[in-house]
Amino acid sequence: MSQLQLLRAQDYPRMPWKNGGGFTEEITRDSGEGLDGFGWRLSIADIEESGGFSTFAGYQRIITVLQGDGMRLLVDGQPSRPLLPFDAFAFSGESQVSCKLLGGPIRDFNLIYAPQRYRARLQWFDGTSRLYSSASTVLLFAASSQVEVTLAGREVQRLGLYDCLRLEGNDELLGLEVQGRFCLIELISR
Repeated sequence: MSQLQLLRAQDYPRMPWKNGGGFTEEITRDSGEGLDGFGWRLSIADIEESGGFSTFAGYQRIITVLQGDGMRLLVDGQPSRPLLPFDAFAFSGESQVSCKLLGGPIRDFNLIYAPQRYRARLQWFDGTSRLYSSASTVLLFAASSQVEVTLAGREVQRLGLYDCLRLEGNDELLGLEVQGRFCLIELISR
């Protein structure tokens, strides 16, 4: 049977960015220590001012604004669309990236993964959703203060703001019913 782990936002370790320009709260990862050796990693970052992003060669990144007015990225010299809350944007970890804040500071949500090791899918939902996944790793990140998750054969899981439910070793079609605003991340080993 798959392993279920509820990760609480207050327990996330805080660490400096790779480029030293700010701080990240690491939600969870598959393996490794520090900023090396992982196949995938989920984190939350606080961006206080416009500036450069760290590079992660060999990785793909998906970023979403959680709080604040939003930002616009410059990725290898190309401007992105304005990134507003809950609007995911993907780019290569090798790219030269800087951001311009559209108002004040923001908080964002990041999935960084090695595409040669994992296939990944990230989707945002709000309201009541019935979902199915056969991914070996399923992550459900709560973006509202009350998110309820019902998994067949298990007790209801209640998540607070920025808590994360991690399901590892799934080998069946998993049915979930979720209420609230949340992000579903599915990771499949290659």
